[in-house]
Formats: sequence, C-alpha cells, structure tokens
Amino acid sequence: MSDATEEEWPIEIIRSAQRRKTVSARLEAGTLIIRAPEGLSDADLAPIIDGLRRRLRKRNRSASLSDELLEKRAQELNRKYFGGQLRWRSVRYVTNQNSRFGSCTPEDGTIRLSHRLATMPVWVRDYVLVHELAHLIEGNHGKRFWKLVNRYPLTERARGYLMAVGLEELEGNEVDGATPPVDPD
Repeated sequence: MSDATEEEWPIEIIRSAQRRKTVSARLEAGTLIIRAPEGLSDADLAPIIDGLRRRLRKRNRSASLSDELLEKRAQELNRKYFGGQLRWRSVRYVTNQNSRFGSCTPEDGTIRLSHRLATMPVWVRDYVLVHELAHLIEGNHGKRFWKLVNRYPLTERARGYLMAVGLEELEGNEVDGATPPVDPD
C-alpha cells in the first residue's frame, strides 16, 4: 500500500444506476475509489466523500502496515488460540494479493496478508491471520481446520464482513458468473 497521506489520495468516482442510496469508499492501489448512486450530485457527494476520507484515515491509523507489528500480532494470536505451538518463517503484508486476503504456504512457513486489510477493522485482519495460522496445522478447509479457526470468537462476523467486501468489489463490474470468495485464501 502506498505511504501517501489521505490528502494525496487521487479520487475515482464510479457512479452506478443500480446503487440507490449508499456511497462507499475504499483504497485500491493508492487511489480512493468512491462508489455512488448515479443521481447523486457532486455537491451532495462532496461532504460524504469528506466523511469517508476521515473514516479511512482513522482505520489506516489503527491498522498499521508494519511487518514487525504484524509478526508481533501473529505471535500473540498464536499464544492465545494455538497455545504458542505454531512456528513460521515469515508473516508480512504484500500488495500483489487482489483476489484474496491472505495466503499460507505451510511447506516453507510463509504467511502473506493483503495490504487491503489495512483499511478494514483490526478484528477482520486478526481473523485472516488466525485463518492463515491454522493452515500451518491443517492445509485444507476441512472440519479440523474450521475447528481451529473458530477458536477466534469473531470468525463468523469477520467472514460476513469479508463476504460483503467481496460483493461490493463485484458491484458495477462485469462478472462472469463467479462468486466472491468467502474464505480469505
């Protein structure tokens, strides 16, 4: 993710006739993408954009992109939900995961989280991290895997949040019948 401050974020407004009431914002590759109803005037949209900018700025402050802090958080979650038994080589943020929120390669002990998680609530990032940590024990999404992941009490809520994000990303785009992923990887 770009280190740009919010004042430097270029804005792209995407208007949709299908969108009736809501306006959303998300950072994508350093650009603030605004999705708005087609009939909403620029004058009415301007204060909404200002409010959404403030919210994103606040979220960015609460979700640091520091790999060092991410490593520390992974260690905390490992102790809390896995009894400190897990070992990995690296945990870091990456900018090349645009169709998933995280990945784990158990064979070499690498965990990667999408930079997009920085604009999401911390409890969502923690869920994705717990999900990827669980893959160090179970490489698939079977019952044993979900039993591990469900140790995290906000699993269902975070999955719903990520599902909604996936649907939001699909809105206004041509979709070839694909459904958004529910799982972070």
